[in-house]
Parts: sequence; C-alpha cells; structure tokens
Amino acid sequence: MLVQIQVNTDHNVPGGEKLASYVKTDLENSLSRFGGWLTRVEVHLSDNGGTKPEEKKCVIEARPGAKPPVAVTHHATTVDDAYAGAAHKVKSVLDSLHSRAHDHKGGESIRHMAAPENPEQVGVIENEGQVQASH
Repeated sequence: MLVQIQVNTDHNVPGGEKLASYVKTDLENSLSRFGGWLTRVEVHLSDNGGTKPEEKKCVIEARPGAKPPVAVTHHATTVDDAYAGAAHKVKSVLDSLHSRAHDHKGGESIRHMAAPENPEQVGVIENEGQVQASH
C-alpha cells in the first residue's frame, strides 16, 4: 500500500510504537483495495481520563484522491475497542465512496461499453427469425 499512515496518541494512551505499528499494519491490510485511491490516513487515539467509562476515543481521517477528506470517530471503554470501531467505520465509508466513484449503479456506464461489432445492426432487433427495426 502506497498510502501514508500516521498514528498520533495523546500522553494518556499506553502502547507507544507497538500500538502504532499494529495500527499501521492493520490499516494497510484492511484498506489495501484503496491503495491507489487514498493518499493519506491519520489515526488519533486519545484517553480523556474522565469518570465516564467510554472515555477512549479514536478518530480516523482518510484522504481519498480528488475528494474531500472523510473522518470517523468511535468511543469505547478500551483503546483497542475504540480503534476497532473506528477502523470498521472508515472501511465502510470508504467502500461506499469508492463504489459510488467507480461502480456506478453496479455496472459499467454506456460510455465505457465496447462499440458494436457491426454498426449497421445498431437499433435492429431479431424476433423469431424476422428482423424488425426498433423504434
């Protein structure tokens, strides 16, 4: 994957380089189909250290080429769960965006279809051995 992945953690998140390495490897694998389309992915992991149980947060911002960046956020009780939730969300969002950009209505556009082999047959329908011009 040629996309640049940057992992940022605040001072309350344990794991350091091991966590960053895991996140990079996991995102490279899960987002590999978007390799030529994505330019950059940033991951921000934080622990607000408050009294609420879901104080761990992961924000993933992905930058698809020629499109505005997309960002997802997931809150959880652990850093691992916050990352896993955000990774699932960003993959889902990118699947949707990529499909809309590349797979219009589930098939190829008429602009990308091959030209007919016999141009004289354009608009002609065969019906039980008889040839009729279509209207």
